[in-house]
Amino acid sequence: MRHILDLEKFPLHQPGSSTWLALVEKCQADLSANGMFNLEGFMKQEALQKAVTELKPVFETLSFMHKRSHNIYFKKEIPGLKSDHPALALTDTINHTVCYDQIPNSVPAWIYEWPPFIVFLAAAMNLETLYAMRDPLARMNVMAYRDGEALNWHFDRSEFTTTLLLQAPAQGGDFVYRSDLRSETDPNYDGVAKLLRGEDPDVKTLKLSAGTLNVFRGKNTAHKVSTVQGNRERIIAVFSYYDRPGVVFTKEEQVGFYGRAA
Repeated sequence: MRHILDLEKFPLHQPGSSTWLALVEKCQADLSANGMFNLEGFMKQEALQKAVTELKPVFETLSFMHKRSHNIYFKKEIPGLKSDHPALALTDTINHTVCYDQIPNSVPAWIYEWPPFIVFLAAAMNLETLYAMRDPLARMNVMAYRDGEALNWHFDRSEFTTTLLLQAPAQGGDFVYRSDLRSETDPNYDGVAKLLRGEDPDVKTLKLSAGTLNVFRGKNTAHKVSTVQGNRERIIAVFSYYDRPGVVFTKEEQVGFYGRAA
């Protein structure tokens, strides 16, 4: 793993050491203050090039083009909310997705399965433990956004979302988010509608560089990827972990996201 990750700067292989504890404390502080932390240069440039080179033919032959209109919840209906409520306004998403079962021996899959990585993430998130998702398709995805493509506004299923940017696009493809738009006790439907109308002044934009690990609270933070421009794809690995074992998508969810069921 030391050929893939910068373990001198980020000593994930030394849990409990003073440098490991300092890194965890810094990540915890950033999460508390900003709802996310970023480790720039987490993945080495040589490994990034190897990963992208190996993934490109898979995208050309096996990827699923995820193209659909959806609401921010990725659900057909929300109990207690009328179908014409502006919080359920439809937006368009298009990208190309490769699932874990298509690249089980890839660089991103090695990182996803590496036990010290999971231990570090749990500590940074102030959790006792984390579990890899059981779903054979959704546990780890790599997504490519080509010219004119974007991932539109949504909330995540898990409290935390972990991504690793493998290739930055020529233009666009920024991470756009609105922190704490809702809470466990307040769905803030009017606030969601305001966001979708483009009237929320608290929306922020983050431009990430290739090799950056990003962890953020995506369950109640609305976020999207802005439209990519140019002939250089935005390629990002999405790692799904949960604080409980055995999490899987329904067959309907698998078909909606990947065009097939496991």
